[in-house]
This record gives sequence, structure tokens and C-alpha cells, in this order.
Amino acid sequence: MASNSTIEWTQTTWNPVAGCRKVSVGCAHCYAERMSKRLAAMARAARARGDTPGRTANYESVIDGRGSWNGSVFLDHNAVNDPLAWRLPRTIFVNSMSDLFHEDVPLSFVKSVFSVMNRCPQHVFQILTKRPERAAEFSPHLDWSENIWMGTSVESAEFTFRIHELRRTGARTKFLSLEPLLGPIPRLPLKEIDWVIVGGESGPGARPIEVDWARRIRDRCIDRDVPFFFKQWGGVNKKRTGRRLDNHTWNQLPAGIA
Repeated sequence: MASNSTIEWTQTTWNPVAGCRKVSVGCAHCYAERMSKRLAAMARAARARGDTPGRTANYESVIDGRGSWNGSVFLDHNAVNDPLAWRLPRTIFVNSMSDLFHEDVPLSFVKSVFSVMNRCPQHVFQILTKRPERAAEFSPHLDWSENIWMGTSVESAEFTFRIHELRRTGARTKFLSLEPLLGPIPRLPLKEIDWVIVGGESGPGARPIEVDWARRIRDRCIDRDVPFFFKQWGGVNKKRTGRRLDNHTWNQLPAGIA
């Protein structure tokens, strides 16, 4: 599925893969899992009405009877070429509803996704993974054109090892998503990192973020001249808590991007 996005740091989402498997504490309240449950229900409702469910049907196979990920993925070959039809330049979050480097996504499929990104230099593609070791493994077999950004999620100091794996990829632009930020990261490794996003968890059961955690990361980014983007404080009502840190909205982007 592809759609305009309300995610503050991108414009459009593109989902050639559906489904995932939780791999760390940051996955506990996965918004993509909640959304997939809703999309699967929409598909079932459409069938009950006698309508064609369209791409919402992709999510029926990845959600179990309790509304949770069942661990499988759906490869949507029909969605792979979608960006080729988008003429106006845009920033595209690749697989907001999954992980392109999930262990069940074969290299051949990843290469087909990269081929499309290579053919669309007018767009910027943002890939985010919790499996950067697999991205590094595949990296020599992929064409890392300049418009492909590669990021990894780091929810606490325990997972900074992912940054080392991210550095092993051939991406020209590398970024970190510290969302949900679940603890302090006093010495966040920023070597070869071009952008840092920080955000608190939102939605049901959201775990709190502390101001000092975000402030120390911002200050470290400023010291090392790394663009800093503060996405949200989160909570059950993220609109109410907003996204200002020390009375400022931090919307910095990697160099060369307006």
C-alpha cells in the first residue's frame, strides 16, 4: 500500500511488504501491528459486503486471531513499481508497515525494490530497519543510489550495536530513529551518522519519555553538527503533548535536503 503520510519526517509511505515479527522492547506497542489489525478487519468487512478488499487483503495473512503479528510477511509484488508512477518529487518512507530486511524477505525481492528506487532519482527513499545486520549482509549486492537513505531504530543504550551494523551498509545517507526512546543514551555513537530523529512512544500503553533524555541527545547532535529532528513527546494523546523541545520545533534534515 502507498499513501500520504502524517509522519512528521516523511511525505508518503510505500509498503511492498506487509507483516513483521517483534525483535526487541521497542516493538511492544507497534503502531504498524495495530494498523495491520485494522486493515485486516477492513478486508474481512469488504468481503462480507461482497466487495473486493484490494490491498487491505495483504494484512489478513500476517495478523493472527488475537490481532497480533503472526510472524509471517506478505510480499506485494504489485506494489513494487508504484513509485515509478509518481512524477512529482517526494520523500518516501519505505515499509512503514514492515521491515524490508525482515529475515523472510529474500534478497531477490529486496533487489527488485532497490531497482525501482534506483530508477526514481526524483524521490528520496527512507528505509528504516531493526535488522541492520541483514542490511549490511545484503549491502554488497545492492545499488545504493544517492536517493536511498538507510536508518536503524535504537530505543535505548542496549541497542546501540545496531549503529555499527548500519555503518557497514553502502548507504550515502545514514540515520537513526530513536523512537520510542525508552531510556537515556549518554554517549550516542554519531560517527558516519547524517541525521537523528527522536520521539516518545504514542498510543495505548505508551511508555514515558523524559525531557533530559531528548535534551542530551539534541545537545550531542549539536556538538557534532548532526541534524536533529524531534518528532513528538507521544503519550496517549500525542497532539496534546506536541513536539516542541525547550520551546523550539526541531525540524533539521540532512545536508542538501530542503
